[in-house]
Amino acid sequence: MQPARPIKLGNLAAIVRSKNAGPYRLTFDVLFDREENYLAVSRSGALSAESVARAYGVDAKQVSSFFEIPVARAFKITFVRPHAQCGEGETDVYGAQQHVPLMNMLIPVTTTVKEFDDV
Repeated sequence: MQPARPIKLGNLAAIVRSKNAGPYRLTFDVLFDREENYLAVSRSGALSAESVARAYGVDAKQVSSFFEIPVARAFKITFVRPHAQCGEGETDVYGAQQHVPLMNMLIPVTTTVKEFDDV
């Protein structure tokens, strides 16, 4: 077995995106086009409700849903927005610019996994 090394989630997934899930929540999609990359992330256990909460500096109780969808090679995460959509202090009305901390999460995977260029 190859030794594990940390790779950014954004270099393993084909798509990492964020968007509104109503005025009080943000939702994130992590989609893979390579089965090997999806399985490496899934088996690592490094992508979880708790690790996403840490990446965003929110309490894990704020993560309202975390789904792994094997048939789609995807993860779906939703959590409570720090500020309501269009509310005071809101900086991203559409929620489309919130995916970067998720992309930068380090996932320990074997060196045989092919990664995309650095994001």
